[in-house]
Amino acid sequence: MSDHIVYSKEGALASLRFNRPEKKNAITMAMYAALAAGLRDAQDDPDVRALGIFGGEAFTAGNDIAGFIAAASLGGAIEDLPVVAFLRGLAAFPKPVIAGVKGVAIGIGTTLLMHCDAVVAGESARFAMPFTKLALVPEGASSVLFPLIAGRMRASWYILSGEQFDAVTARELGLVTKVCADADVDGAVAMMCGALAELPPKALAASKRLLKAPFAQLVDAAFAAEFEAFGTALRSSEAAEAFMKFMQR
Repeated sequence: MSDHIVYSKEGALASLRFNRPEKKNAITMAMYAALAAGLRDAQDDPDVRALGIFGGEAFTAGNDIAGFIAAASLGGAIEDLPVVAFLRGLAAFPKPVIAGVKGVAIGIGTTLLMHCDAVVAGESARFAMPFTKLALVPEGASSVLFPLIAGRMRASWYILSGEQFDAVTARELGLVTKVCADADVDGAVAMMCGALAELPPKALAASKRLLKAPFAQLVDAAFAAEFEAFGTALRSSEAAEAFMKFMQR
């Protein structure tokens, strides 16, 4: 497992923690592979009843741009990248998942939250999906899930414009369950995970499955369409120019 992703377990609670603070937890392909492996470990472990996902002062600044430039140059299928294994694994994860967000949650840092069962945001949390600014398109099935969560008009604005929004706005949009002081985020996630872990696990799994079932085909179709469009955009001259400007900032 990557040193930049820490998987740990305490009793019935497992956690995945981003651990690349010097880069605001920007996610590399190795980190995606480690995240996917952690999900598999938590899913296969019968003692794990709930999973928490954490960052640090920053949740994550999103994809490591250098890694995406490298991926684009290889010319392989987007579906073969570790990020896809992580996203599909998170979408299919059968146990409760609660994320704790402080600082920036950019790009996939926002879209991965749409697959969680609850999100606790600190007062410092800032969310954004700046795909169009990088000449890219939405990912993580956000083109379907965010309109369902926030409504089509509000989802359209934040996805098309890439405008940043704060924790209170995220709660109003339906993306965040609870807002609290930064110092209380990890404890709140642990408490909520602990409360769920005490409930009958089969009933929890069945309830989660029922909640997600009406949207499962929509999410799967969105994954396929987004990955295809993302791959095309990633290899475009428009994206190359946008990446160059980003790297020169």
